[in-house]
Amino acid sequence: MLWPLDRLRAVVRTLRSEGGCPWDRAQTHRTLREGLIEECYELIEAIDSDDPEAIREELGDVLLQVFMHARIAEEAGNFDIVGVANSIAYKLISRHPHVFAPYPQRGGDERSVRLDTVADVLDHWQRAKAGEKPERESALDGVPAGLPALMRAEEVQKKAARVGFDWPDAAGVIDKVKEEIDEISRELASGDRARVEDEVGDLLFSAVNLARAAGVEAESALRHAAAKFERRFRAMEKAFKAQGLRMADCGIEQLEDAWREAKRAEDPAAASSRTSTQS
Repeated sequence: MLWPLDRLRAVVRTLRSEGGCPWDRAQTHRTLREGLIEECYELIEAIDSDDPEAIREELGDVLLQVFMHARIAEEAGNFDIVGVANSIAYKLISRHPHVFAPYPQRGGDERSVRLDTVADVLDHWQRAKAGEKPERESALDGVPAGLPALMRAEEVQKKAARVGFDWPDAAGVIDKVKEEIDEISRELASGDRARVEDEVGDLLFSAVNLARAAGVEAESALRHAAAKFERRFRAMEKAFKAQGLRMADCGIEQLEDAWREAKRAEDPAAASSRTSTQS
């Protein structure tokens, strides 16, 4: 009887074999890129919904992606899934000396390190990473270019902050956000679309800085805001449909009233304190 992970490895090997599935056999590291991204986002959605069954299923889809990439590499003679597992296991052990020490390190020495706080652990993790990688030309090296824009902005800012280039507190960031809004207003009046785009980008970048200063993940915050908007908008649609009305035929005041009602139904406290559309 095969263990579940061995079974999955055997299934993937069969799919990629000469008599296997034409689609699976045609895949490469590059063709699987978008699928991996999609599966990760579906996993995030399941986590956000706090649905254990959905999380289990989506974790399986992500795991399949890992096994597919490992099999493709194995066929090319590069590495296999065992090598992948051993690599991450060694990395975890070497970067957690406060848990696994004393543990023989490369070179034969033994280290025992005490890390008592989350901040200590994160600092050690970053220093360990730096020691494992070739010397970089810039403190900003190592941020994947394929990250979503908000996540990339956040990672770039974090790396800059590690060498001291950061706002001392949230007050300075708030002033910067206000400044960027004023600059957008000026460029909108000028009619220069390229300049408007540039200033909007600066505003978004500053907003990410503000999220960091507030201890919030910008990507997660925006995703939740979009989901909140979608819930309330769908509630508006349902309300208008129940009245036999089409939203497209309604005036802005009627739409505003319906939006406030959708907010009130979801969060009475928020609805009483904020009444503007799309907030």
